[in-house]
Amino acid sequence: APAAAATLQPVPSLYSLPPSNNSSNTMVRALLLAALVASAAAFSSFTPRNLPTHATTRSSNQLCMKIYDWKRRTADESAIHEEEFTFDNLRSAPGSRKRKNRKGRGIAAGQGATCGFGMRGQKSRSGRPTRPGFEGGQQPLYRRLPKFQGRPTGPGHNKEIFNLIKLDDINGAAEGSTVSFDSLLESGATTKAKQSIHKVVVGREDFAAKGVTVQAHAFTKGARDAIEGAGGKCELLSKTTNAVLEA
Repeated sequence: APAAAATLQPVPSLYSLPPSNNSSNTMVRALLLAALVASAAAFSSFTPRNLPTHATTRSSNQLCMKIYDWKRRTADESAIHEEEFTFDNLRSAPGSRKRKNRKGRGIAAGQGATCGFGMRGQKSRSGRPTRPGFEGGQQPLYRRLPKFQGRPTGPGHNKEIFNLIKLDDINGAAEGSTVSFDSLLESGATTKAKQSIHKVVVGREDFAAKGVTVQAHAFTKGARDAIEGAGGKCELLSKTTNAVLEA
């Protein structure tokens, strides 16, 4: 009987500890359980399901939507490449037309009260504070542009300036004679000129010379009509060689 009782005794468990250490074992188990719970919570916080929607990684083949085209996300644009556009089915893209900004309709709108013009200063007053093109006193743009290169009257370009010969100076020429600036200068009908090219223009008096041949580098339409109407002829001279180009 004692031998059978000895065989029926339970085998000590691996996790069983002496009764004297129950309190310390409970503390160790509690600490281990707390560490396991903390590690599990930390691991779950880094999983993709807990991340915000905008922070999730996107595949390279997905289209990244911009902030201002949010109206196009739900718009039906499947027929863009299928239907034929005509004048009766043309329409603006969703989000392309913005509603006008209403000012002076409350501070909640962002443009209320002073409507974005501030409280003081010249630009906050009613009416236009300055004239168009005014830049505070400095040289305005419309006065700077003619001075730039690339303009016909700006630096780098030569404007043709003619010495003007009036028909009044030719009235004293003999009939059938040839008149030029040199001949007029010799006869004293005109004075010296700074320019080397000459242009015949209409004078104050009526043209009275008959049948004269006038040589110049340019003629006005009125002067040419007056000379040819009196039986004369206009000969155009070259601006470089002074040779007769055409009659």
